[in-house]
Amino acid sequence: MIIELHLLQSFPVSNLNRDDVGQPKTATFGGHTRGRVSSQCLKRAARQLFNDYGLDKSETAVRTKRLLERAADALATSGRDAELAAKVVATGLQQLGFGVDKNKGLTEYLLFVGRHAIDHLTSYCDTNWDTLHAIAAKADADADAAKAKRGKKTDGAEPKTNGKVSKPSKEAIAEARRILDASRVADIALFGRMIADNKDFSVEAASQVAHAISTHAVVNEFDYYTAVDDLKPKEESGADMIGTIDFNSACYYRYANLNLDQLANNLAGDQDLITRTARAWLYSFIHAVPSGAQNSMAARTMPDTLLGVVRDRGAWNLANAFQKPVTDPDIMSASTDRLTQHFHQLRTFYGTTDLRTVAAASVSGDVPHLDDTDIVASIDDFTSRILTGATA
Repeated sequence: MIIELHLLQSFPVSNLNRDDVGQPKTATFGGHTRGRVSSQCLKRAARQLFNDYGLDKSETAVRTKRLLERAADALATSGRDAELAAKVVATGLQQLGFGVDKNKGLTEYLLFVGRHAIDHLTSYCDTNWDTLHAIAAKADADADAAKAKRGKKTDGAEPKTNGKVSKPSKEAIAEARRILDASRVADIALFGRMIADNKDFSVEAASQVAHAISTHAVVNEFDYYTAVDDLKPKEESGADMIGTIDFNSACYYRYANLNLDQLANNLAGDQDLITRTARAWLYSFIHAVPSGAQNSMAARTMPDTLLGVVRDRGAWNLANAFQKPVTDPDIMSASTDRLTQHFHQLRTFYGTTDLRTVAAASVSGDVPHLDDTDIVASIDDFTSRILTGATA
């Protein structure tokens, strides 16, 4: 069972998702430059809303390099020596199969883990304190010996914990499974996880999210601004700071889908959590707005056209409706017409056997090319029809 969500959302002057030089991201589609918001940006914006739509914090994840720091702080709070705790946790992470950046006290890469991971790692290091301490001390001694052999002095300032990953024992692998367990972590179940060091801990994503693209051609612009020193003497003139910031204005087509069978597998069949996660996913993606440059541009808009589909199999990204850029001055109305017409054409050609439920709504206009029974009048009607159709 698959839920599909299609949204048309127009943003005024904005820089929602910038590239490496600070410009709004773009893509070439249909031979024309389009505004773009990356799927990663949209997923993060949605993740930050999950707790507002029925998921407890304990059921959501964090993406971090700072497991070492947090676990060491927890050990120090419980009475362990703070400096030694950092070495013990670093050694513990290595024994579990994770590399550590010895200079920064961080894991080598971001880990996507449930919030329980810090507690489990702390408990593992506390329980195995003596063993891990001995391994860390031996590593220090070996490092000192190697430096002495090369004729280099050691003043103790450089951390002795290196980034080399140990081959985990069976017991360590079992502990790592407990620390990385995601069977009750909604956003890992939705967006998946890949851990290069051990693919056994990877999770197949239940949700696919497309890059949002503008339905029309876009040319990025820039705002030239100045600032004046408020305490400058009146006889002095001129700006005290000048700068530019890039922006565009665009109507975006957004698409995401959710495979409920994969979600159920990822969440170990917990029906209550599956239902609440699907609801949080739907509401959060509708309300998700990227945070880029919002303090200076306040492009806080909502989707205007919504199309939701529940289907047994397959998936239809409707971006090809906009392969030829929309040129009508009423961009939202024209984009809605293109979207629903393309969906109608696909449904007519490929049939409706796999389609269970269709729900569509427009905040500001009509929804053409669909049956009257497909049209709903409010966000609550829209989400209710989709979620009911997905659980029927």
